[in-house]
Amino acid sequence: MLQKSLTTTDHNKYWEEHKDLDINACAKNLGISKSTLSTWRKLYESNEGNIPTRGRGNYENDAAKENARLKKELRDAQDALEILKKAIGILGN
Repeated sequence: MLQKSLTTTDHNKYWEEHKDLDINACAKNLGISKSTLSTWRKLYESNEGNIPTRGRGNYENDAAKENARLKKELRDAQDALEILKKAIGILGN
């Protein structure tokens, strides 16, 4: 089984490079479900070889994944700051 850290584009390239494998064998080798590979393939073909990043864990590369993680961390910090401001307002009165 191949590494799961491959991007969705890498999975599709693997499928293209192994024309001798059917979708079931290819998905098994990649360690993903047939339906996942089929969905990614449709996205890959309809977006000229690019797969838009959506949801969780579907990142084009490690930089995009890190960027999403940092954005989430920033949102969490901003939420915590808002809570602290409200608490100070309540306790200060």
